[in-house]
Amino acid sequence: MQAMLLRLIVGGCLLALMVEAQPYTLLIKGGTVIDPKNRRNGRLDVAITGNKIVKVAANIPADQARRVARADGLYVVPGLIDMHAHVYAGTGVKALTGDSSVYPDGFSFRSGCTTLVDAGSAGWRNFEDFRQRVIDRAQTRVLAFVNIVGNGMSPAGEDDSKEMLGERAAAVATKHKDIVVGFKTAHFAGEGWPSVDGALAAGRATGLPVMVDFGFLSLDRTLSTLLADKLRPGDIYTHCYSGHRGELGEDGKVNAAMLAGRKRGVLFDVGHGGGSFYWPVAAALTQQGFWPDSISTDLHTGSMNAGMKDMANVMSKMLSLGAPLEQVIRQSTWSPAQFIKRPELGHLDEGGEADVTVLKLETGDFGFLDSAGAVKKGTQRLVPEVTIKAGRVMWDLNGRAATDWQSFKYQKRASRP
Repeated sequence: MQAMLLRLIVGGCLLALMVEAQPYTLLIKGGTVIDPKNRRNGRLDVAITGNKIVKVAANIPADQARRVARADGLYVVPGLIDMHAHVYAGTGVKALTGDSSVYPDGFSFRSGCTTLVDAGSAGWRNFEDFRQRVIDRAQTRVLAFVNIVGNGMSPAGEDDSKEMLGERAAAVATKHKDIVVGFKTAHFAGEGWPSVDGALAAGRATGLPVMVDFGFLSLDRTLSTLLADKLRPGDIYTHCYSGHRGELGEDGKVNAAMLAGRKRGVLFDVGHGGGSFYWPVAAALTQQGFWPDSISTDLHTGSMNAGMKDMANVMSKMLSLGAPLEQVIRQSTWSPAQFIKRPELGHLDEGGEADVTVLKLETGDFGFLDSAGAVKKGTQRLVPEVTIKAGRVMWDLNGRAATDWQSFKYQKRASRP
């Protein structure tokens, strides 16, 4: 009896020592880390314990982790942040406040995104419904710009100036400051500046940025006035490669208003969407050095099934235009994190949230569609292999973080009584 007890004690001690020798719950090993905030670009391992990154270093021993994700030949980057998406789904309404939006978890992780920022689908009237219906139920981190129009992007449209109440939008942002990152004005087809002025009033009251989908031009509503007189440093002009508002001049040159806006500190976002990215505009602007400050999708049911597809596809388009990979990663991680004032995101800090994306850079003959359906060929394509949110593997395309089935310990299914 004493011998058996001794064996149990020794066995327990050995087991404890083995657990202690494996301080990491997950180790991403062998990949090339690109972490723009920390200026890392090289072969490093990333160790995770619980929901935190605890070590980024070369040659971390695999036997120190309970689970190892092999990333040889792949790129390990911060969890992607899509700063322009539409995820207010489930209301039954035929608009971006409903059927045209997508539920975040069905699209985020498989696209390499750990954070989606809804760009004004909901306004100050229906934001509570958006939060309880979608945001609080999602495993994806969902943040949001509040639409300056009360009911947001509803079938009623976004032209009623009586619904553009900056103080009401600011009150919603203050109440939901854990998830609201700014204000949105979009699709305005009226006269004057009520939508922009209302959003800016809310922005000034809260210290948050404004994102502008400029809608339609008029003699009064010009790109020059918007970028030179209205928007503040840190405000965001989305759909920068649409060409619908004269971003590219008839002479083939970057509109001087775009250059002036950038000099003042206005930020320019891709916001691809279903009708806001065209190769002649994007190619001409980038050839002249006018690259975006952030890459985003304008995700909705129309764009995801057309030229846009997903975040990795839009990133690949920027590669096809000649952008360096590190620049594309920065514009999809650390840059948007700063623009929405969430510095805890978009990096691989030791001690930070373990949001990590593993990407494969494929080489071959690929075709990328713009919003008109025109194709541009490219030789590189990014494919999300693994997406990790708060230390949990949420997407694993090829089982890189999984155990081989022959040594996997299957749980027996309980039989019915």
